[in-house]
Amino acid sequence: MFEKFISYLKFEKRYSAHTLKAYQRDLNDFVNYADIKKLNEFSELSASYIRSWIVHLIENGLKNRSVNRKLASLRSFYKWLVKEQFIESSPMGKVNGPKSEKHLPQFVKESELKIEKLKGLFEDDFEGKRDALMFELFYQTGIRLSELINLKLNDVQQAQIKVIGKRNKERIIPISKCLKNQIEEYVELRREKTRKTIELLVLESGNKLYPAFAYRKINSYLGKVTTLDKKSPHVLRHTFATHMLNRGTGLETLKDLLGHANLSATQIYTHNSFAKLNSIYSRAHPRGRKTN
Repeated sequence: MFEKFISYLKFEKRYSAHTLKAYQRDLNDFVNYADIKKLNEFSELSASYIRSWIVHLIENGLKNRSVNRKLASLRSFYKWLVKEQFIESSPMGKVNGPKSEKHLPQFVKESELKIEKLKGLFEDDFEGKRDALMFELFYQTGIRLSELINLKLNDVQQAQIKVIGKRNKERIIPISKCLKNQIEEYVELRREKTRKTIELLVLESGNKLYPAFAYRKINSYLGKVTTLDKKSPHVLRHTFATHMLNRGTGLETLKDLLGHANLSATQIYTHNSFAKLNSIYSRAHPRGRKTN
């Protein structure tokens, strides 16, 4: 039922494979709820019926953020149905999702990521060198898991790396001399494993990394340096952003480094940065100190 729509998202909107799967899953959930068999049946559904689906999702324990994601998928699909003239109008204009819970991004403290503290984490062999590089790429560049997995050997260019982000948008991220040397050392070892794959980071077998593998590795290493509840590659992305802001990086610059489409997505990190400024002020200014 959704083949043409998914093809539209893939080839015209250039959505990632992960996003396409999420759309397919969300739309299948709605079709099963509404017992829809044909595309023209979507025109028979009212805004109140879609709101009943929202209630159903919440009653079944789905968080507001997930509900809103499903509504976004359905909204995009209805918009496409109107565009392709399968239906005359969309009911989604009268449907509002639940308010999303706002959670500040978790990040690792600078003191927990000092070089001397990390040295003992990684073995001195191919896998250890690769894992150390993977960890540093996440922390020093703020790239996403999918972006790291798809980094190519020729994406490393002098003192920078080329990253292909969401919707195939390209960005250039500068890297330190230390990270450049780390990449070169790893690449020498990599040549002994394989010359067939073009991806920078590979498994012991020489095959391309896969997301679950990278997630599991980072989760394990972070578990040895921090007590945060969340321990994932995305936490290192949050950590990169927060540490950059704390050390004076402007929001516009950080937006470009992270590959955000708009500034609003970047502004969430200012809360963490302000918390640090507030703490420094409280300790440093005579009027900011707590008195008994």
